[in-house]
Amino acid sequence: MRSIDKIVFGDNQFFGINHMSQDKAQQLSEKFYDIKNVFKVYDIAVESGIDSIMLNSNERAVEICNYFRSNESKYGDLNWYPSIPYPHKYANLVAEKGIFPALNEMLVANTGKFDILGSLIKGGSAIVSRDVLKLMSMLIDLELKMFRGLNVRVVFLQNIITDLLLGFGVKEVFIYYCDYIKSKYKVLPGFTTVNLPYCIMKFKEWGIEDVVICSSINKVGFTMSPDVKTYETVIRENDSRKYQIMAMSVMASGAIPAEEAYDYINSQNVQSVVFGASSQRNIDESLRLLNAK
Repeated sequence: MRSIDKIVFGDNQFFGINHMSQDKAQQLSEKFYDIKNVFKVYDIAVESGIDSIMLNSNERAVEICNYFRSNESKYGDLNWYPSIPYPHKYANLVAEKGIFPALNEMLVANTGKFDILGSLIKGGSAIVSRDVLKLMSMLIDLELKMFRGLNVRVVFLQNIITDLLLGFGVKEVFIYYCDYIKSKYKVLPGFTTVNLPYCIMKFKEWGIEDVVICSSINKVGFTMSPDVKTYETVIRENDSRKYQIMAMSVMASGAIPAEEAYDYINSQNVQSVVFGASSQRNIDESLRLLNAK
């Protein structure tokens, strides 16, 4: 299995996401309302040594991907870690129109004029037959269109989907997703989850290997189920040749001081860390502490 990057730059800060403070989230949202401020932070990150980016596939991600594509000579060597889908987009459409009309609208709206007929035929067949796996492949393709031409390393399925599917125990969907990502896009499939121990247990049971699993890992148990001790045991015993682990939320949304948080994560058997920051000082500090391992 190809190794993932040790340090990946995340994007929650650009979209007004802070799980501990609504005020902080609002400040971030206002700061990055102007997309130019987002690009400035990316420039700082790249100049500081960042060469890998995780990006959620929301509406602003289209602008971000276009920016990096149009400046290929400057950013061409970056590695990308898309996280799909963007759940609010689908939730709003489904609430308004119902699940199948919403899916049909998304498939048509995101299809270029040159391949619309083929997609309508394919899409119509999928919707009429309720073929979930065929629909999944089409929606994956739509989500990943914005990342065309970029050097994608892993495609992550967001935790709201991963954990729902784990809860229902639908092995076939996980196997299909892995096979589709590997065969069509030639990259590693990834899964974000709030229950890393259960995820790895089920993947072992189902024979799913060669994947990347991203989960919150921190010393206070922030968004870690069932608990820190169970995580530490699973991480310590994990075979990284089968399951590469990427840690997120290592500072628990600011609840843990940076030095303490990164000292803890550096002691764990994880292959990668994704972090978000919006200032030169915080980016440099995070890189210094992560590279101290």
